[in-house]
Amino acid sequence: MLEPPRTTKETTLPGGRLTQQERQQIATGLADGLAYAEIARRLDRPTSTITREVMRNGGPAGYRADLAHRATEHRAHRRRQTASRGPKALQEEHGRDAEAVRAYEETLTTVFIASGTPKMMARVMSCLTLTDSGSLTAAELARRLEVSPASISKAVTFLEGQGLIRREREEGRRERYVVDDDIWHQSMMASARSTAQVAETSRQGVGVMGRGTPAATRLENIARYLDFISEAITRAAEQAREVLHTKPEGTSDGPAGPRPDHG
Repeated sequence: MLEPPRTTKETTLPGGRLTQQERQQIATGLADGLAYAEIARRLDRPTSTITREVMRNGGPAGYRADLAHRATEHRAHRRRQTASRGPKALQEEHGRDAEAVRAYEETLTTVFIASGTPKMMARVMSCLTLTDSGSLTAAELARRLEVSPASISKAVTFLEGQGLIRREREEGRRERYVVDDDIWHQSMMASARSTAQVAETSRQGVGVMGRGTPAATRLENIARYLDFISEAITRAAEQAREVLHTKPEGTSDGPAGPRPDHG
C-alpha cells in the first residue's frame, strides 16, 4: 500500500523536484488504482505535479519509477548543456519552445522504451519522428543525440528490421533514414503476420501433443485466439490506413483530406 510520507526534516517541499522514493510511491499508487488527487494528497504535492509527472513519463499504464527518474535526470542534464551553449541553442523551427520540444522527446522516448524498444533505438525513433522532414542522415542523428556513429548504425539496423524506418541512398554513399506516413501501417501489418505465424506454429503442435490432452487444448486455444487477433489487426490497419495520409482539420496549408467512415 502507498504510505503517506513521514513528516521529517528530509520531507521534500511541495514545490521541489520529485525524489526517486516519491516516484516509487506514485508507481505504487497507480498500481493500486488511486486517483492522481489521492496520490498527491499522500505525498503532500499539488495534483498538477502528479498529473504532469505521470503523463510525461508513459501515462498511468506505462509509468515506471526508474525510467521516469532517469528521464528527469537526463532532461536536467540537457538543460544545463543548453544553458552553457548560449541562446542560439534554444532556437527551434516554427517558433517552437525548445525546452518543451526536448521534454516531449524524452516523454516519447520513455513510452517507446516502456513498450519494449531498446533505449538507443527508442531515442533514434523519437528523434526521427519529431523532425518535420521525417528523415535524417547518420551524421545528423549522431550530432542531435550526441552519440557515436556506431550507436546510430546499430539502432537503425534494428529499426529497419522491425519495419519502423527505411533507408534512402543519396548521391555518393550517404544514406538517409526515413520515418514516413506509411511506416506505422507497415509495422502493424508485420505485427499481424508475426502473430499469425505464432498461431500457425501453435496449431501444428496440437497433433504432436495429442489432440484432447491439456497441452494440445492449450495450444489450440492459443491458435484460435491469435488467429482472431491477427485478423483484427489486419482488418483495422487496412480500414484506418488513410488516416495516416489525412491532414488534420485546422491546418493552414490546405483543406483536410478524406476522413475514415465510422458509420
